[in-house]
Amino acid sequence: MSCNSSRKISNTLPAPQANVLDRLLTNEPSLHRVVSNKDSFNLQIIYTRIDRNANNKPHFTDYTFNVTPDRYFYPASTVKMPFAFLALEKLNKLKKSGVDKFTTMITDSSYEKEQVIYSNPMAEDCRPSVAHYIKQIFLVSDNEAANRLYEFLGQNYLNARLIRKGYKDVDIRNRLNIALTEKQNRHTNPVSFVDTSGNMLYQQPAQFNTTAFKIRNDKFGRGFYRGSALINEPFDFSAKNKISLINLHNILRAVIFPGSVPAKRRFNLSNNDYRFLYQCMSSWPGESEYPSYDTATYHDAYAKFLMYGSEKGTLPGNIRIFNKIGDAYGFLTDIAYIADFEKRIEFMLSCTILCNTDGIFNDDNYDYETIGFPFMKNLGQVIYNYEKQRTRKHRPDLSRFLIDYNR
Repeated sequence: MSCNSSRKISNTLPAPQANVLDRLLTNEPSLHRVVSNKDSFNLQIIYTRIDRNANNKPHFTDYTFNVTPDRYFYPASTVKMPFAFLALEKLNKLKKSGVDKFTTMITDSSYEKEQVIYSNPMAEDCRPSVAHYIKQIFLVSDNEAANRLYEFLGQNYLNARLIRKGYKDVDIRNRLNIALTEKQNRHTNPVSFVDTSGNMLYQQPAQFNTTAFKIRNDKFGRGFYRGSALINEPFDFSAKNKISLINLHNILRAVIFPGSVPAKRRFNLSNNDYRFLYQCMSSWPGESEYPSYDTATYHDAYAKFLMYGSEKGTLPGNIRIFNKIGDAYGFLTDIAYIADFEKRIEFMLSCTILCNTDGIFNDDNYDYETIGFPFMKNLGQVIYNYEKQRTRKHRPDLSRFLIDYNR
């Protein structure tokens, strides 16, 4: 078992060093099965320790376990996080009078299987908007909301902007939870923004991405189902979305701590955008009036794998998790900044694990409940307990992240 440590995560890993993450993982019995079989579980972990100086400026020490930039995992819904950040940035770049994240966004169609969206029944006034889609994405990881942002951004723009910012080897090819051909995913809908009277403020034509994709060879398992037929060969993820754990971790850091990353890696967001995102990312479904969710299904920890796993019931109000989760095909992932406002603790933690011990895909027989969720919960608790007892020269001022969830 080996870990890697560095002051700043990049797309090239630092030289291996003994570090606290290695010790914590090795000494915790509840993590032993997965940690000792890290490759079979496709396990990757990034833990960022945060230390503040007397002026509250954060200093980061990153520890990684079994992480390499080219180690593939299916990112599932975690790709929705950069969708949200880029959508807000694109609105700010438009600089069109009257157009912002709350403006009504109409999605039309110009190609086969494209959806037409004129209303959003989850919104208070039934008007679809970027803001409302982002709320749905972070509260319950809504796929349709994410697809609307994918279409607003366009496939080429989405990839090119992330790569230009320095998040290399990003390969976003598909909408979420809808079976489309490669060509259908290359096409994205015409989108327009209108005021409350229906007057046109901005029109974006349909787009088609002509950029060639890289040839990949990302295969897992020993078989998969195609309909009712079992195909006895590895399942091919080579035409599915790809983004590294390092990139996702750093994309979250760029929004939680924008001043700590180079200017080119940041997103062009306003202070209002940051506050909006912090609330969306850290809220529990039951704290939202619009959209409104049944808390019996969408419990507090519904989208908080680290620290809580699949735990039901009410969560403690002093701890908030600013994060994005993903789960599909047996892959379970969480990218998180965790803050305890009572104990004044903060850290970042990202993890992905493959919960598919039988090696068969598309059978809906994955080990989320028996392996994935317990591991995520225990991992989060192990790091949190370490953070509770470790010495800090200066306690953080976390007021930047304090949210009034009753508003």
